[in-house]
Amino acid sequence: MTPLPKEITISSKLLFQELGDETVLLDLENELYYSLDEVGMRLWQLFAENGNPEAAMKQLLTEYDVDEARLRKDMHVLIDELREAKLITVIP
Repeated sequence: MTPLPKEITISSKLLFQELGDETVLLDLENELYYSLDEVGMRLWQLFAENGNPEAAMKQLLTEYDVDEARLRKDMHVLIDELREAKLITVIP
């Protein structure tokens, strides 16, 4: 089981807004929009609150009926995508 990063910080060059059941992210540096679904939006909220992926995962496990291994895998995918887009900084 691959551990999640120790900490995540959200880029200061990013605006985000919740719109209904999704979150829209605007990268001010490259003027690109991104969107997150309901679960991605909840994960984003938890990252914004404390930046701790393990704590976020534990919270999501209480809120959603999901297997821990599946959630961990999905979180790795999302974290990698956000990092590659330079929307977050990851501290291993």
